[in-house]
Amino acid sequence: MAQKIIEFKHVSKSFDGKSVLKDINLYVNKGEFITLLGPSGCGKTTLLRMIAGFLEPDEGELLLDGKPLAGIPPHERPLNTVFQRYALFPHLDVYDNIAFGLKLKKVPQDEIDKRVRRVLKLVAMSDYEDRDVETLSGGQQQRIAIARAIVNQPKVLLLDEPLAALDLKMRKDMQIELKEMHRKLGITFIYVTHDQEEALTLSDTIVVLNEGKIQQIGTPTDIYNEPVNCFVADFIGESNILKGRMTGKRRVAFIKHEFDCVDDFEFDERVDVVIRPEDIYFTTDPAKCQFKAKVNTCTFKGVHYEMWVDTDTGYELMIQDYDPYPVGSEVMLYIDPDDIQVMHKERLCNTLYGKVKDEETITLLDGDFPLPNSFESGTEVKVEIPFDAIDLMDNLDDGVVDGEVHFILYKGNHYHLTIKTDDGNSLWVDTNDIWDKGDLVGIRLLPEKGIKITKKDE
Repeated sequence: MAQKIIEFKHVSKSFDGKSVLKDINLYVNKGEFITLLGPSGCGKTTLLRMIAGFLEPDEGELLLDGKPLAGIPPHERPLNTVFQRYALFPHLDVYDNIAFGLKLKKVPQDEIDKRVRRVLKLVAMSDYEDRDVETLSGGQQQRIAIARAIVNQPKVLLLDEPLAALDLKMRKDMQIELKEMHRKLGITFIYVTHDQEEALTLSDTIVVLNEGKIQQIGTPTDIYNEPVNCFVADFIGESNILKGRMTGKRRVAFIKHEFDCVDDFEFDERVDVVIRPEDIYFTTDPAKCQFKAKVNTCTFKGVHYEMWVDTDTGYELMIQDYDPYPVGSEVMLYIDPDDIQVMHKERLCNTLYGKVKDEETITLLDGDFPLPNSFESGTEVKVEIPFDAIDLMDNLDDGVVDGEVHFILYKGNHYHLTIKTDDGNSLWVDTNDIWDKGDLVGIRLLPEKGIKITKKDE
């Protein structure tokens, strides 16, 4: 049975009143290679810094081998950290950089020599002990930084985006070397990255984070093949993410066609459907064809061709195939039931709570929105807003409140945006307009699109 070495229990953390980690529950098994994966600002480095002792949780508890870590300073914790920028001492040679921590601990010289030689061999740098570290390449410096960390024989090695500063070829080479080091050392590796391919290549377990919350924990295969929500599906690899509806037992409709699937949901339930680009197949057999499309683009990607096609029902799909199909050609396509991933929708509309100002106005999101209603002034109300009932404006002055485009998801024939408002709330918007992440927008509501207003407690 696997033994837990690190455990987070209901851990939360805020900076300047902004929550960066929200009720994190997570454990790491002894000897595991676990990767914390997510976009910038998701909280992954904050988790790592808590383990290292550079930060303390605001709430919750962090355990090492079942014992609380609270109050134990970084230098007394049996772990070491490898940073993105190496942090080597430029005035020391390779040997003295690696031996530095051992000398501070007053380890006998013959033991230092033995350990330094061993880790130099492990990182394939045996002939470099006398070299000036500033004469080394980026990859070699990173090897020395790793050697300096593991020479102290930590129980846990923390790696904070250690390959980010390397070029692509060197990064891929170091991925292989890191995995081999982990196998030989047998200690626990906790790795932070925003690079999905890196996480899939290295990890025993991946923890996907977004906005301070754990989205999914699983093996690389599970995370890729069975994403639990649209964020994970979009963040891990390429995906076609589409609106769907269950039309029968293990039968789902999307792109205005019906397909057999292996997931069983309630009849008529609205769902999200994920199809990986490599799981849409071309055929010349009319009996096998499920839908037709026209090839719009065809780009060689080294191993495969990436094609965007317009379906016969007006949806755009990405397909990856080893064979190219000419732009403009009409093609027949099919999808196997096993390759259709059906997921529960995270939400069906935006749900906000506000207060009636008058019969024509409701105060929401720190703004007064024109929303006709039949409630008395001061009544607290729940406002359910369809995704397409929000209008985004280029000119901030044209909106009632301001927001920023935080996340963009393409769903075949429209975009599904996450908007962060100035008061810290999130809104989800369906639009055909093209926006970029980080765009500032004015926000208006469209009452004619079916906005529902009820008393808060109903």
